[in-house]
Amino acid sequence: MDITTVTSYRPARTRADLALAPGEAVIAGGTWIMSEPQPGTTGFVDLTTLDWPDLEITAEGLRIGATCTIARLLAWAEHEAPLDWTSLALARPAADALLASFKIWNTATVGGNVCQAFAAGAMIALLSTLDATALVWTPDGGERVIAVADLVIDNAATSLAPGEVVRALDIPAHALRSRVGLQKIALAELGRSGAVVTARVDPDGAAVFVVTAAVRRPRVLRFGRLPGAGELRDAVASAPDFYTDPLGSADWRRGVSVVLAERLRTALSRDLQAGAA
Repeated sequence: MDITTVTSYRPARTRADLALAPGEAVIAGGTWIMSEPQPGTTGFVDLTTLDWPDLEITAEGLRIGATCTIARLLAWAEHEAPLDWTSLALARPAADALLASFKIWNTATVGGNVCQAFAAGAMIALLSTLDATALVWTPDGGERVIAVADLVIDNAATSLAPGEVVRALDIPAHALRSRVGLQKIALAELGRSGAVVTARVDPDGAAVFVVTAAVRRPRVLRFGRLPGAGELRDAVASAPDFYTDPLGSADWRRGVSVVLAERLRTALSRDLQAGAA
């Protein structure tokens, strides 16, 4: 779409270039911002020209540059990542849950998907499940760290203050060697996900289940071990923020999230038993 209100573009070369003038907005892949009118935006500041590394193995785990594309993350996870980082197997099904083609994956960025904060954000589901944090640059030259699950505070809303920019997403090492799974449902075969449930079981037995798409913000449910069916059902059903829109009612989203969570629990339990045999 032609964004007719935009009259300026400038590439960011240094952090100082991220100081925005009135009407300016940062842009990376731009797959959403270029898809509909932006009446309040008169200029773009390009983050991709900062040349942030896409992916870095650090002492703490994996750092994903905010401007890394979804396609690059998938290729790296499937062909270049350490073999024992088993939880990166979640990247492909998470991307498949995104209502977008592989063409979009080649442009859309991981950080952009998180900062757009849509309830069905595929990278939000992935990163929340893996306990990822966001490194946020503040306009005073400082930085802060916040869990991705806490960065998203509502559908299409984040806790970012004016002038703050997400620099990177960090996945801790303890979450990279886990068993993982994803279940999703949509009312239409190629429609936006109505509910997505992801799960992770760590080597020490601790389990995490995350509900997205069905709720207005990620709901992270933690257990000391893989929960029983009743415990998990009650935890998922009592999560707040299930919502109604044309793609599904709140009650439907709650009900199918319970079913998807149980499917995951059953599959992970079977995998754990097979691994112990």
